[in-house]
Amino acid sequence: MVRPIIPHRFPYIPGTDVAGEVIDIGPGVKDFKSGDKVVTKLDLLSGGGLAEFAVAKESITVPRPPEVSAAEGSALLVAGLTAHQALTGPAEVKLDGSGKQTNILITAASGGVGHFAVQLAKLGNTHVTATCGARNIELVKSLGADEVLDYKTPEGAALKSPSGRKYDVVIHCATGIPWSTFEPNLSENGKVVDLTPNASSFLTFAVKKLTFSKKQLVPMNMSAKRENLAYLVDLVKEGKVKVVIDSKHPLSKAEDAWAKCIDGHATGKIVVEP
Repeated sequence: MVRPIIPHRFPYIPGTDVAGEVIDIGPGVKDFKSGDKVVTKLDLLSGGGLAEFAVAKESITVPRPPEVSAAEGSALLVAGLTAHQALTGPAEVKLDGSGKQTNILITAASGGVGHFAVQLAKLGNTHVTATCGARNIELVKSLGADEVLDYKTPEGAALKSPSGRKYDVVIHCATGIPWSTFEPNLSENGKVVDLTPNASSFLTFAVKKLTFSKKQLVPMNMSAKRENLAYLVDLVKEGKVKVVIDSKHPLSKAEDAWAKCIDGHATGKIVVEP
């Protein structure tokens, strides 16, 4: 049982990412004891973190070092894991920098997943172009992006790289951008990793597969792994990844946090605290 601090995000069910202190343990728990500071993911279907206490599984719980605040730990989990999986899975980026040069586009780069994707991508051998709103351009540059587009400008809406690069991979964290906008900006074997896939995404995926197209759309669903979460926590501890927190709200005002999330213009993550 954990006393949680919860990040709020959309479209995920609220209260599935928590950081807090272990209050009690079950009989099968081996790696933790009462008083330990942890970061954990709750069951996605039931949530449960918007409460004074939460029950977590040991299999997706990791220690939180003192260098990582509870707010940072709670905000890191699903967003960070999603960015990590997209980059190391479909994008095939080696985060130790040993891989081939890859040109990457990250949409909605100032959001929860996007701001982690920029930083993780730059650990690899990548050139990163990112999109965001005008007010967040300097922030996204500070996170490591090589080029930043204001998505409201004609160039940004068209996803045109300022340097004329074609993208080998797009980490698509936004919604509402059709395949026809991506396709002319992709390299010969370019792919779009869609983190918020809908029916249209799956249709495009199927058509591209059936027609043996070199350019692909890859719908992705995140699967949480304990070792990957521990890796991300270590990156934050070492100062190699920064957690951007938009705002913090008390648990009694959780509805304000949710409303801000629904608005869709948060920079980084929104956190609910006890």
